[in-house]
Amino acid sequence: MKPKKPAQGGPRGARVSGTGKSKARPAASGGSSRGAGSARGAGSGRSGGPGAIGGVGGVGGGGAGGAGGAGGGSSRSSGPRSSGPRTGGGSRTESPRSGASNRGVTGSRQFSSRGAGRTGRIARPGEEPRGSSTDKPLGGEQVEGRQAVRELLIAGNRRVKEIWVSSDPDESEIVSDIVEIAKTMRITVTQTARKRLDMQARSEAPQGVIAFASPLQEVELDTLLLRKPGRMPFLVAVDGVTDPGNLGALLRCCDGAGVHGVVLPRHRAVHVTPTVCKSAAGAVEYVPMAVVGGLPAALSRMKDAGIWIVGLDDEADRTLFDLGDLAADAICLVLGAEGNGLSRLVRERCDMIVSIPMLGRLSSLNVSAAAALATYEVARHRA
Repeated sequence: MKPKKPAQGGPRGARVSGTGKSKARPAASGGSSRGAGSARGAGSGRSGGPGAIGGVGGVGGGGAGGAGGAGGGSSRSSGPRSSGPRTGGGSRTESPRSGASNRGVTGSRQFSSRGAGRTGRIARPGEEPRGSSTDKPLGGEQVEGRQAVRELLIAGNRRVKEIWVSSDPDESEIVSDIVEIAKTMRITVTQTARKRLDMQARSEAPQGVIAFASPLQEVELDTLLLRKPGRMPFLVAVDGVTDPGNLGALLRCCDGAGVHGVVLPRHRAVHVTPTVCKSAAGAVEYVPMAVVGGLPAALSRMKDAGIWIVGLDDEADRTLFDLGDLAADAICLVLGAEGNGLSRLVRERCDMIVSIPMLGRLSSLNVSAAAALATYEVARHRA
């Protein structure tokens, strides 16, 4: 049955289908303006004019707003906001607000970029920006072990915040020295239960002493490449060593052999952990360390600076003892990780590959033992 036509002069209503979708028609002249959006209701009904009551499920809104579905669903109509009251059927009218943020096609709110105007230091090509998320600190904030803590205090290169000493320590002259030096330097010494101290420790045996200090400071690679009167650079580069005990022992050998600096890759390599500090027995306080983004690129810079790059690999034809006068020149020894050895890119940038003669059944030495032999062989030629 067709709906009746409205009275002459009154606004023509919108037809509502059985599915609850209504399509608003343009209002006649003299009638109230309606919202231009589509309305959904729970049942069929005719939306009325201002203040009119529609059929079942439709309630007309007073004013210029569109009709909302009562009970079953809410209808939305877009257009100028009406000053009339909101109906109880959940109808809602929206209008663009002045100064409001725009909405995208999907309806998500778009926010302006924050901090777009901030400026900072611009990194040179090939240089990693400072403070980036890829930065990995050198470490050294927690020092464990008696010898390592005592050398930390004697060196005086870093600020020591506090020292924990076990409340039931073993009789040791080193522990007494640590407490005495700390009191002289006005550093807080806290007597701590051994159980709590062991829980804080990151190494297997802290020996009843833990020191908390400021982190170690890296040195720039360019600083290590500088030549001084009467001194040729003597460097050691480490390729992919991930065992902290090996790195600590290597640093201890470097200090004993008079190495001027150690070069560490920033990624896929261990840095200075509490285990490294303990294994190095204080050498981390004296051996300068440079952290580079890529070891192959750093070796290329060394070659440009006139430094010989000598890699150690068990498959080399020459031996370590064939270096001769080359050891007295500016030199950098490159040691790879045990098992993997030198990576391809690092090997390609070496001027010479040498090996350590193995007379027994095993094919190679531990990287720290190889470092001891290689560094002292260079030191022998320089003596």
